[in-house]
Amino acid sequence: MRRLGCSILLVGLAVAAFIAFRFVHGWTEAGPAASDINVVVPEGASIADAAVLLKRAGAVRSADAFLTRTKVFGRGKSIKAGEFVIPKGASNAEIFSILQGGKTLTRLVTIPEGMPSILVYERLMANDQLTGTIEVPPEGSVLPDSYAFDKGESRAAVLKRMQDAMTRTLAKLWAERSPAAVVKTPREAIILASIVEKETAVPSERPMVAGVYGNRLKSGMMLQADPTIIYPITKGKPLGRRIKKSEIAAVNDYNTYAMTGLPKGPIANPGRLSILAVLQPAQTKALYFVADGRGGHIFADTLEQHNQNVRKWFDIRRARGEL
Repeated sequence: MRRLGCSILLVGLAVAAFIAFRFVHGWTEAGPAASDINVVVPEGASIADAAVLLKRAGAVRSADAFLTRTKVFGRGKSIKAGEFVIPKGASNAEIFSILQGGKTLTRLVTIPEGMPSILVYERLMANDQLTGTIEVPPEGSVLPDSYAFDKGESRAAVLKRMQDAMTRTLAKLWAERSPAAVVKTPREAIILASIVEKETAVPSERPMVAGVYGNRLKSGMMLQADPTIIYPITKGKPLGRRIKKSEIAAVNDYNTYAMTGLPKGPIANPGRLSILAVLQPAQTKALYFVADGRGGHIFADTLEQHNQNVRKWFDIRRARGEL
């Protein structure tokens, strides 16, 4: 009888040891994921919620087993919200470590310098990783940059980050503005910066272009910026053709060929460098500029010099067969 009792005890201990081994081994053994898996853990989700999501995604074999093991081996540690990449064959221990402090998957939406608000709206609405709807943001309210977002995040939240970034950037640059800046308010700075942005794609030219427009504003000359003709026609989208004479003569709140001073609002979302150029313009006497045929512009102090430069530009265009 004593031998039988000992045998039962030994069997019991062996079974317990095997269960304990399986429990520990199940924490570190390779998981079932046959390839990398993306798992989104929502804000406020518990470890139990995450366990269910992991099971549905095929990253763990059992939600209950994963939850039980995290309670034993995780020592009460919490997890993060976000979108995580669970590697192929990741163990329970590796998955829990990723959820605790691993890098979340970074998704980016990029707004190029000079993009008008109608295109910002269309870009955000076309992104199927975002949710909800937005209105077209006010022109000039978005700072061009690349913005990270989480899958399932609202478009309104992403747009707010873009607008908050513009508010902070403009406030900082305005506080550091040069006495030579012709603009009198932050809004005027955005309006003029949007024109500078659309007039040149050469970053090094922007302070000079800003200086020219500053000189024109001071002297009461018209800015005569072609992009201000286009904006009321397309809301900033490409015109796709040459500007008509009737459009050059059109009287509205934007066309700087038919008015002096600044238009009533921005014509695009200017980048940081264009805002900086307006607030710290080049010191120059130039009043004119025209394309130089190499992607940049040539500047002139007098109308006579400018007309010579214009003739050279037309000669270049004729040689190219553009006229």
